[in-house]
Amino acid sequence: MNGVPESGQSEQWFARALKSLPGGVSSPVRAFRSVGGTPRVIHSAKGAEVIDEDGNKYLDFVGSWGPLILGHAHPVLIQAVRDAAQRGTSFGAPSRPEIELAETIVASYPGMEQVRFVSSGTEAVMSAVRLARGTTGRDLVVKFSGCYHGHVDYLLVAAGSGLATFGTLSSDGVPEAFVELTRVLCLDDDEAIEMLFTKEGDKIAAVIIEPVPANNGLLLQRPKFLATLREQCTKYGALLIFDEVISGFRLGAGGGAEHYGLKPDLATFGKVIGGGMPVGAFGGSREIMKNLAPEGGVYQAGTLSGNPVAMKAGLATLQYLKEQHAWRTLEELGRYAEERLCKVLEKSPVQARLVRIGSIFWIAWGSKIPPRTAENINENAELHYRKVFHGLLKRGIALAPSVYEVSFLSLAHTKNDVDRLAESLADVLEEIFSETNFPENADRTQ
Repeated sequence: MNGVPESGQSEQWFARALKSLPGGVSSPVRAFRSVGGTPRVIHSAKGAEVIDEDGNKYLDFVGSWGPLILGHAHPVLIQAVRDAAQRGTSFGAPSRPEIELAETIVASYPGMEQVRFVSSGTEAVMSAVRLARGTTGRDLVVKFSGCYHGHVDYLLVAAGSGLATFGTLSSDGVPEAFVELTRVLCLDDDEAIEMLFTKEGDKIAAVIIEPVPANNGLLLQRPKFLATLREQCTKYGALLIFDEVISGFRLGAGGGAEHYGLKPDLATFGKVIGGGMPVGAFGGSREIMKNLAPEGGVYQAGTLSGNPVAMKAGLATLQYLKEQHAWRTLEELGRYAEERLCKVLEKSPVQARLVRIGSIFWIAWGSKIPPRTAENINENAELHYRKVFHGLLKRGIALAPSVYEVSFLSLAHTKNDVDRLAESLADVLEEIFSETNFPENADRTQ
């Protein structure tokens, strides 16, 4: 191909993938099982666009599921990776970029004094929970239905994201004994939290939550609910863990913690801090982090943790965001997107509501008000979304292949890109819903 996409290649490549990769993918949601059809095999990407193996261009609002806050192949990031790779791709030893990125994260996040790098968000969560258990000497972990924290065995309970997309809310291969140490509550329920702590507070090691739940829709929480978690954890000696894998350094330098004015005991990161490279991290106060090996008895290790190329990519990303006042720019673009898309949805033949925070947005299909819990997402949402997804894809716009996944804006997106999305969405809604009867099309009062 000489680096140039050829017609008819994408489906052929995916047919090959099905022979050597389970489901043809390395992560379930990519398989299009939720929306139907054949996934596009991507050849390259630049700025706000991705190009498939057939040479088709798509305006991309997936952004590799969130980390590409600068856009695809940003020159600053590419140069940072190139420079770092020339000095060596892995040392298995401390390096300057690792130390500098750690300093940047610690200086940015509320209450954080030390951070440990890993290679993924799942690994970060797994390690943070182990640290919480080792610090408190307790076993129980509390999570919330609709919050996804990676494929950690004892957290694959009433989870969202790829698991909901795959059609199940749990996973085979997880022993029941693991799940017995996990308590699952609904989001947005202060009373349930207080009741659980009254009953088992002295056994709870940690409460883990996405301060901005964005893996099973965008389920924005009341500040009072999050404050209740902080109060109860403090009262009973449990640790509050904020999973900021998506929200960390996307909402701002201080993530959800800064946005809501709360300090968790531990926080986990991924996505943006790697600038598109596989990076995760978890951190907290020095008092808690000293319990990690080699200082303490909680073991955690990783050969590629703190990889110099990944560290440099993350450092370049965070420095650029700060220097360019990027979060202010992204908020302005987010407000513009909210205004344009809301006008389209007001005229939609099917009830739909836009939910946005910063540069993250999501459409709650079939809902009059933004749902705060996974249980309140309309049961017909997936049915509506399938045709919307393919209608937009046909018009060269890529959203996530799941009604449960959020969309992302980047610095590469422009108001013209947002206009194109809004206009295309209006066309799609008029085309598909004017011809098709859906279970609740006629009822816009729900």
